[in-house]
Amino acid sequence: MTLDRERPPEGTVRDWLDARAEAGGVAIVFPETGEVLEWATLRAEARVAARGLAALGVAAGESVAIVHPNGRDGVVALYAALYGGFRATMINLAAGADAIAYALDHSGARFAFVHEGQREAIGRCAPERLTVLAPGMLEQGADLPDVEPGCHALLMYTSGTTGRPKGVVHTHASLLAGGWTAAIAHDLGPGDRGFCVLPIYHINGLCVTLMGALVSGGSLAMTARFSARNFWDQADRGEVTWFSVVPTIISHLLHGEANPSAAVSARLRFGRSASSALAVETQAAFEARFGVPIIETMGLTETAAQILSNPLPPGVRKIGSPGVAYGNEVRILTADLQEAPPMQEGEIAIRGPNVMVEYLHNPEATANTFAGEWLRTGDLGHIDEDGYVFVTGRLKELIIKGGENIAPREIDEVLYSEPDIIEAAAFARPCTSYGERVEAAVSVKPGSDLSEAALIALCHARLGKFKSPDSIHFLDELPKGPSGKIQRLKLAELI
Repeated sequence: MTLDRERPPEGTVRDWLDARAEAGGVAIVFPETGEVLEWATLRAEARVAARGLAALGVAAGESVAIVHPNGRDGVVALYAALYGGFRATMINLAAGADAIAYALDHSGARFAFVHEGQREAIGRCAPERLTVLAPGMLEQGADLPDVEPGCHALLMYTSGTTGRPKGVVHTHASLLAGGWTAAIAHDLGPGDRGFCVLPIYHINGLCVTLMGALVSGGSLAMTARFSARNFWDQADRGEVTWFSVVPTIISHLLHGEANPSAAVSARLRFGRSASSALAVETQAAFEARFGVPIIETMGLTETAAQILSNPLPPGVRKIGSPGVAYGNEVRILTADLQEAPPMQEGEIAIRGPNVMVEYLHNPEATANTFAGEWLRTGDLGHIDEDGYVFVTGRLKELIIKGGENIAPREIDEVLYSEPDIIEAAAFARPCTSYGERVEAAVSVKPGSDLSEAALIALCHARLGKFKSPDSIHFLDELPKGPSGKIQRLKLAELI
């Protein structure tokens, strides 16, 4: 099977993995260990595990949880679920105990591939029905169910303004299309090797790099996590030709001491930035220092990652814009959900083969997210005369910290669990390192001895450090509108 740059991939992930295995070659190298995983070996191990799941009674389209950082075992587990016709349910390891417990329960997963380092944590929050797969449990195989392009393939939870994570469901067709949009925008081919430092339990790492390599016939270098100190050395040992990161990583590399070798500089075609806006000054300084063009893009979990991208050089890159649509269509919607005239600001909407099928068990949220065939992104922007999109704001109240979506209400609910809290609201504050950081404002009962340190400790315990507020401000009363609703967006200005 070969990439058609005019039409999205046909078939299923099983079909494409079979094709890559038959063609042979390297799928992934691991610079930290020196290990090399061939496509044929990946297919063989994934198929054995998939048949083992079938023997345990896992049905077609049923959720199988994957609780793994980047690594060989995590990749095999993901492909096992996809190859078997099951619904790979990726668990965000940084989400905090409450969100992980919710995802494991809401997904209906009965079995989970769990990394050794996560077993104790999962044991504390997993529902009773969940069985952690152990060595030997998948040795007896059974026939695999049939799988079609429209079958469920991926379930990934993303934060929303309601506070509860929403389960985004992708089919085999939309998952493959997510890799295809990146492949055609960045002209990926069999000779390319991407650098996967973003976790594959996020849509960027999973679709742009992993699925991008699958549909383009290229390969990957994968590390357990990003390291500013080791990035360029790992890129050298992995012989990478491109990388996909978030603005926070670009900033860390820019302010670090390490530099790429001459071999890395000669081999690298581009770096790719996504997940949140990249500061113009940061992009210019990075390119001036390292000589690597940075391609700014935009994507969503709901669209299997990429929806917009700037062209590769010598194409026109418009700094400050995430680019033009590749493989899908973009339009701007008015308040009444009609197409806006050129250059008018409105809500950015997307239509294409990479769009999700639904939010799991949430028909109301699914209906509210679509305007006919168009998926509403919740972002405000306009399209210029050349088709480049410029993002001007967000309809949603999400906090975007280092490319990670954080729902303010999820933090609110933890703060409200403290009896002395009368009002609470988390909000975003601009931050040079992460783009945005989390802060919160509270009002407490008269005479309360609640401290900022105690509330932050509570959030750390329930949400994890990443989602927790860096600062909590004590106010007599939080600002409200006429209806009595707390005006969250006024807090950063007020404090």
